[in-house]
Amino acid sequence: MKLEDMSLEKLWELFPITLIDNTDNFKDIYLNEEKILKSMLGNYIIRISHIGSTSITNIKTKPIIDILIEIDFKAKDIVKDILLNNNYILMNDSINRISFNKGYTINGYADNVFHIHIKKYGDCDELYFRDYLNDNRIKSKEYEKLKLELFNKCNPNRDLYTDGKKEFVDKIVNLAREKYKDRY
Repeated sequence: MKLEDMSLEKLWELFPITLIDNTDNFKDIYLNEEKILKSMLGNYIIRISHIGSTSITNIKTKPIIDILIEIDFKAKDIVKDILLNNNYILMNDSINRISFNKGYTINGYADNVFHIHIKKYGDCDELYFRDYLNDNRIKSKEYEKLKLELFNKCNPNRDLYTDGKKEFVDKIVNLAREKYKDRY
């Protein structure tokens, strides 16, 4: 059986939500994958960034490295083909975003797991979110508390877990955009 043939429930069982302490290893894992992506995508990358909870210090996180790659979206199909031809799994292809996964196998998680988010340059709310939480320990701990509550309430349903964070994330992004103005 292939991953794409599995039901959502089976995938959630195979890839459960796990939360662990954040470690410095995540930065090293990101930097290694960044080199790989830069070697494949070269000049198509305008900016590449470590995002998600593994980029936020001192909070529990899923052991999945999120990477934001901002591109000129005219090159969307070229970038998509390059990643598909290098064993990244296409998860979503919409008008303003392409998402890929790497590290999901028929036997469960690989040693390193990545979510790659391809967006047009400047569409980077994730950077505002990351920076605000890294600069504000109280808010980052609120986020961690919410994640733990959702973990206990929603596991293994990843969609409910993610949806449960949306209101908090939107609020932080708005605060960050006000605080940092035109940082990005």
